[in-house]
Amino acid sequence: MIDQVWLIPAFPLAAFLITGFFGRRWLRVWSGWIASAAVGASAIVAIGVLLEVIGGRERTVVALYRWIGVGDFQVNVAALVDPLSAVMLTVVTVVSFLIFVYSNGYMAHDHGLPRFFTWLSLFVFAMLILVMADNYLLMFVGWEGVGLCSYLLIGFWFERPEPYFAAKKAFVMNRIGDWGYTIGIITTFLVFGSMNYLDIFRRLEANAPSQSALTIICLALFFGATGKSAQLPLYSWLPDAMEGPTPVSALIHAATMVTSGVYLVARSMPLFAAAGPSLAVVGVVGAITAIFAATVALVQIDIKRVMAYSTVSQLGYMFLALGVGAPAAAIFHLATHAFFKALLFLGSGSVIHAVDGVQDMRRMGGLRPKMPITYWTMVIAGGALAALPPLAGFWSKDEIVGAAFSNGYPILWLVGLFTGGLTAFYIARAIWLTFHGQPRDPHLFEHAHESPRVMTVPLLALAVGTVLAGAIGIPPDQGFIHSFLAPSVETGAAEHVPPLGTIVFLALASVVASVIGIAISLSMYARGRPDPAAVARASGPYYRILVNKYYVDELYDHRFVDVARAVAGASWAFDVHIIDGLANRVGWALALGGAGLRRAQTGIVGNYALTIVAGLLLVLVAYGGYAAGVFGR
Repeated sequence: MIDQVWLIPAFPLAAFLITGFFGRRWLRVWSGWIASAAVGASAIVAIGVLLEVIGGRERTVVALYRWIGVGDFQVNVAALVDPLSAVMLTVVTVVSFLIFVYSNGYMAHDHGLPRFFTWLSLFVFAMLILVMADNYLLMFVGWEGVGLCSYLLIGFWFERPEPYFAAKKAFVMNRIGDWGYTIGIITTFLVFGSMNYLDIFRRLEANAPSQSALTIICLALFFGATGKSAQLPLYSWLPDAMEGPTPVSALIHAATMVTSGVYLVARSMPLFAAAGPSLAVVGVVGAITAIFAATVALVQIDIKRVMAYSTVSQLGYMFLALGVGAPAAAIFHLATHAFFKALLFLGSGSVIHAVDGVQDMRRMGGLRPKMPITYWTMVIAGGALAALPPLAGFWSKDEIVGAAFSNGYPILWLVGLFTGGLTAFYIARAIWLTFHGQPRDPHLFEHAHESPRVMTVPLLALAVGTVLAGAIGIPPDQGFIHSFLAPSVETGAAEHVPPLGTIVFLALASVVASVIGIAISLSMYARGRPDPAAVARASGPYYRILVNKYYVDELYDHRFVDVARAVAGASWAFDVHIIDGLANRVGWALALGGAGLRRAQTGIVGNYALTIVAGLLLVLVAYGGYAAGVFGR
């Protein structure tokens, strides 16, 4: 099956071509199901590849053709199939398949249905190329591909200004991050003479370059990762990406684009481990992002924005795990997060679909009896996000927090623990405001209904994954996922396994933090005053700071965007008035001179003869004057 690994991206590519060329005119009704079947076929092949890797084929390179060959510089279009890429391929294709099926119901009445599935298929194709690549340059092709597709999908409803501006913001901020990625891969080539992962890691082990060179490479790559995975300071595009259709939000936030940065750092772990302080930077940035986004999520009233800031926070957890030397825990959380976050987004979409597109939780309430499947699946996903046992999120998040403690990062452990309490608070708040209490908008409540089966079946499938996916991490620090991923992400450092008593203490601390967060949330919103306005009045300036997202967007607009516009305006003025102005004035002078000379060209031979005679007379006068002056001396 590994030898046919290129079938995995080939199916979505075929769906992109079919729906793109024939969907609008002949296959409009079937576009969604063609794309869904293609991604489903990719998922089947990906599962087969995963099983074969589990069976013993730990690392295989499958070359398709030579892409670049200049002297000693060779780059192939080749797939690296190892435990890390096999897990990523399976997660991406399985979760994407469920989102595709769900989209057939959610987007059924949208006039742009073929275009939607065209871009969605291309998005999955680009993500699969990113994951499969055996070198940084081919990964960059997939990296840019998901960036382009995110722009197209976030701005899918481009008739409205909000999606247009959100798409532009996502595109620009990702380009800023890509600048770092580009510097990283160029420096990698200059230092190692190759862009192939395995060649670079072998040369690193045989003859490690200077610490400063490795630090530049790793920090540049990590800066690129902050753009794709929405970490500080390049996080603000991700919440605005909620302007796209909900299935797009689920696909971007759960299993594809935003996990690219995590995958990049995990794939480059040998470099980061050898680069001294680089991993510490990754861990600190991840921890700050996790708590930053979690506090903002506490006060959001848009149900999708709660999930968006939750994604930013959970990605911070993954980078925290990478930074404290627990890459297997990071990938484990990436896999479990894909299931429960996709479920939360699709569940939110089910609610929005049921209440005529309303996303403001202050207008909801009491929807539980109207939408039982959506409610219970979101409760399961919310419990996993809050890290409640025995759900998948508990096992993966607990390993991250535990690794920070046992590997000697107590401050990051406390940040992770506190952020876990905040996470439990905001997800309990979101579920309560949406499904419990009295209906706050009777009109919406009367028209609310459970979503069709094409939408609820994927919810149930994701709920099963949310419950069972954590089993691959049992027992903690020694489970299947750790031994399986070790050949791909090992850094040469000895793995530290804490005593059983420490493991139990860390797990209990994590659960207690989550329970406290849920208890505080319910005490504030469930005691007969679920209106968030009451909390806003009680919180005072702290609420305003959080609801305005620490004024980061205003800071960017007034300190960076305005400066960039001023520089662009000055550059435009210099170009128009100096560069173009000088060129235009030279041209004007030549044209004016030519116009004067053109008047002398009358076409009358007599005039030309007269001009010649006059010229000769002037020459003779000048010569005579010169001669008289000479001989007069």
